[in-house]
Amino acid sequence: MDLLGKALLDFYKDQSRGPLRSHSSLGSVEDVPVSYFFRPFPTMPAIEQEALLQCRGSVLDIGCGAGSHCLYLQESGLDCTGLDNSPEGIKVALQRGVLNTVCANILDYHSRKFDTLLLLMNGIGIAGSIKAFPDFLKHLKGLLQPGGQILMDSSDLIYMFDSDGDGGIWVPAAMEYYGEVQYQWEYDGDFGPEFPWLFLDLETLNQQAAGAGFEVEWLRNGPHFDYLVR
Repeated sequence: MDLLGKALLDFYKDQSRGPLRSHSSLGSVEDVPVSYFFRPFPTMPAIEQEALLQCRGSVLDIGCGAGSHCLYLQESGLDCTGLDNSPEGIKVALQRGVLNTVCANILDYHSRKFDTLLLLMNGIGIAGSIKAFPDFLKHLKGLLQPGGQILMDSSDLIYMFDSDGDGGIWVPAAMEYYGEVQYQWEYDGDFGPEFPWLFLDLETLNQQAAGAGFEVEWLRNGPHFDYLVR
């Protein structure tokens, strides 16, 4: 069930059917304003603005959603392709004016190489788990032109866990890594399937990237344990 895509399409058609809710395995339930996926550049977080300004050459926007990042990059004169596995989301992006789109899972995409791969709104999460992240990076590497770059952001979720008096962190034993979270969308009375999402602390990202042959350049921090890297 493509509930996120359905919510995007309903909002675009001015036919929203109640709130879009995000349920997580960390115990949180959050109402997600669908309008956020349609935000223009001036209202984007500073991390996203910085990432878009760092884009160069041909760009693949991975997890493009309603296409807001693509639209800005097109207007800036860049060759941008929006990729998403949501058919309804891609439909919205096309209707909003995104010129080049691909409806696919990024791990199934091999058609073209790009100068910039863009993974925003914690695009790292698509990897799903710490175990899968090295292969995810290797796949992305195969989509890069020589001298290409990956721009990605994430958050360190360590702040969500209790600490002891010695500075240790209490993480449930069932979790292989504290940044692995299960999510589920709720919209219009329906619940979608659960899906895994990964958040990485910067030190772990550096280790994983080095193992895949990448150099990591920190670009900026956000206001709440989030960061942007190249």
